[in-house]
Amino acid sequence: MTDSSDGTACDGEREPGPSDSLRTFGAVVQALREHAGLSRADFGARVRFSRHTVESVELGRRMPDESFVERAEEALGNTGALRKAAGHLTRGEAGLATWFRRWARLEKVAVSLCTYECRLVPGLLQSEGYARAVFEGTIPVVPDERLEELAAARRQRQRMLYERPTVPFSFIVEEHVFRRRFGDASQMRNMFDHVLEHSGPRNVRLQIVPLEGELHACLDGPVRLLETAEGRRFAYSEGQQNGRLISDVKEVSLLQQRYDTLRSQALNPKDSRDLLERLRGEL
Repeated sequence: MTDSSDGTACDGEREPGPSDSLRTFGAVVQALREHAGLSRADFGARVRFSRHTVESVELGRRMPDESFVERAEEALGNTGALRKAAGHLTRGEAGLATWFRRWARLEKVAVSLCTYECRLVPGLLQSEGYARAVFEGTIPVVPDERLEELAAARRQRQRMLYERPTVPFSFIVEEHVFRRRFGDASQMRNMFDHVLEHSGPRNVRLQIVPLEGELHACLDGPVRLLETAEGRRFAYSEGQQNGRLISDVKEVSLLQQRYDTLRSQALNPKDSRDLLERLRGEL
């Protein structure tokens, strides 16, 4: 993501790694195919799936359906190995980068969530057009077949804002994030409308750090913080191609202090919404 995820590129939601079971199943298919002396194209013709589908299954990027498994069994010796292996396949957490998945699971049970972002709109607040622009801009390029999966994962995470109305969500975002252009003016307006709508519920608090604001304690980069029902606190930080879940009490406490200080320096929620509406009106 980006907000990873919440993104892909920055939210921990870049191209997700395949689950171990999918990767293992794919490796078995590939080994049996190569042992039979078949190219991917030849094998695809036998199982009546495209070469691209065969490649996706072998690389663990695609969940094989029942017809693929049955036809592959028949084409590769009918040993029963693929049928048995298929019974243990799991999709993992589609649309989420491997390093973001543990944090995503904690999010689901958190009693409070805080996000500081200086790179892009947080994933939980992104419009679909904005999210797709993030996904499409990543390197390596996300295959077309994955875009819908990534978009669906983003929409699923965003439901938290409404499905958990008693959980406080706090967002602090740098103003320049909202000034960065993508798409045309209508897409930009849609992004502002989406952010304003999703930050509207009483349990969601959005604050913006204005451009004229002074240097502050969170300049080391984005950070997320949460607390569980048991009173445990965790933090999450992310960089290029990696993310780190932080559980050390002292380190989490330090990051929480930085976040709380920045909260007092950012615009209040009303002024933040006024700023977003003004930026929208300038388009």
